[in-house]
Amino acid sequence: MGQGKIASQAAHASLSAVEKSDRETVEEWKNSGQKKVVLKVGSLEELIEIKEACKKQKIVFAVVKDAGKTQVKSGTFTAIAIGPDKEEKVDRITGHLKML
Repeated sequence: MGQGKIASQAAHASLSAVEKSDRETVEEWKNSGQKKVVLKVGSLEELIEIKEACKKQKIVFAVVKDAGKTQVKSGTFTAIAIGPDKEEKVDRITGHLKML
């Protein structure tokens, strides 16, 4: 995916995760600067492992499957957003990943 497509997919995931979060968590996140970090994974399998880890840890997440109108096939799993949540909880799942 090109840089613009990556940015778009990250934005879709981020908004979806916030919409799934409880009001108190969202307000706390907003009041503390709305931190967002964009990381990269090495494979689709790693992205799925992260999704499963979020489920296991009961951390809010949102996945994006692309509509397939531009650069990737319809249904392609392109992004995941985690949180908002406590930084230490998210880091347990994503701490090994590098920044994009």
